[in-house]
Amino acid sequence: MRPQPGDLLRIDGRASVQFAGDRALTFRVASVCPKPTYTGWVWLTGYVIDRRGQAIDRREIFVQLAGLRPAPQPAPAVPRRRATYR
Repeated sequence: MRPQPGDLLRIDGRASVQFAGDRALTFRVASVCPKPTYTGWVWLTGYVIDRRGQAIDRREIFVQLAGLRPAPQPAPAVPRRRATYR
């Protein structure tokens, strides 16, 4: 899989050992570095996405292309109703 800006990916131990186990994250790609690296690896710049679909941190990560997987779309945020008092 060759990522494109806007892709939502699940980054885990298959992409790089540094993201194994509970260090896995959901990542929205902002850019893909065009410079050559080791064969099968790529630098990605983007945002860590929380369970609500909100960007919580900007990161640059070095991952294996073969380990990239699409992430499920986060559930849309449900607007909270304000309590009304009478």
